[in-house]
Amino acid sequence: MSELKDVSLYFANGLSLKAKSFGAEGTFVGEVVFNTSMTGYQEIITDPSYAGQFVIFSMPEIGIVGVNEYDNESKSASCVGVIVSSYNDYVSNFRSQGSLADFLKSRNIMGICNVDTRGLIKLLTKQGAMNMIASTQMSQIDELREALESAPDISQINFIEQVSTKTPYTHTDSVFDFASFSFAKPKSPKAKIIAIDFGAKANILNELTSVGLEVEVMPHTFKADEIVERFQKGEIQGVFLSNGPGDPLVLCNEVEQIKLLIEANIPIFGICLGHQLLSIAHGYPTHKLKFGHHGGNHPIKNLQSGAVEITAQNHNYCVPESISEIATITHRNLFDNTIEGVRYKNKPIFSVQHHPEASPGPKEARILFQDFATLCLKPQS
Repeated sequence: MSELKDVSLYFANGLSLKAKSFGAEGTFVGEVVFNTSMTGYQEIITDPSYAGQFVIFSMPEIGIVGVNEYDNESKSASCVGVIVSSYNDYVSNFRSQGSLADFLKSRNIMGICNVDTRGLIKLLTKQGAMNMIASTQMSQIDELREALESAPDISQINFIEQVSTKTPYTHTDSVFDFASFSFAKPKSPKAKIIAIDFGAKANILNELTSVGLEVEVMPHTFKADEIVERFQKGEIQGVFLSNGPGDPLVLCNEVEQIKLLIEANIPIFGICLGHQLLSIAHGYPTHKLKFGHHGGNHPIKNLQSGAVEITAQNHNYCVPESISEIATITHRNLFDNTIEGVRYKNKPIFSVQHHPEASPGPKEARILFQDFATLCLKPQS
């Protein structure tokens, strides 16, 4: 392992720490959250929903499986940095093509180790997610505090502009088959949908193609009237609203376009941020959770089947209980009883807060992609 650099950390609550850096060097500011997944750090790091955030891993040993070209959830990595207890530069995995340290450096992401991550996670559960600054260039507390206080809050930044595709494209990959070590062949398309990219994970798009949907991906700057016209002509049969980073209440333009899609009676499926934006577009604003849900072991109850499903989650915001006025609540989180899924009354629209595509995490809820395909094939009145 190359020599680790000193890094200074300063948190919004006044806590300051000294640690070591194994990733990019410099000064970085972001919101601190923690993830309870035991595996899948590469997928988490490349999940666009983490834009603007430092991710604390509760798994104490990170790095031993290295990184590879297959596990990326986006072409770039959007998180500000990762914080781990112990970083392992020695790689022991047949799928590895490089070290995590080199991966982070190539993407200008800070890696921080030699930290009491258990203590930090306990702190966040008590005080909530907060902003932090980490620097290999500054070490004085006053200097760090001033830089942190002058930085914009994450709720004021539109990260969607950074992570959304700039041009439309057709997604053709399917779910990765570990038995053949290749992507499975997509089913012949039975319907075509538009996927609005607010920071879509690759495996969400893979799951959509795997159930027989032709997926055309469009940027967050989509024009609803063009989509409605194509739907009315029979060129498309549905719209998917993806996950993404940041505060959904910032996305005023996107919400106005979604309202037009709702009025056109188009079948719509939303995941995570898409779920939140549908709620806002219906007139039910979201609220921020204390420290959010981030991990691959969150139990939810499917209120339709009565089954308990273990799910992957990554969100800081939640839709309000009052949404039951216009939608049937279909899923609830068994940790805190927050809403995890809804199906709108008198509209071909449903959405979930959790991630049925997992990656990393369990896939007990992936049937939702087939439900969407069925909805798209159903004649709409």
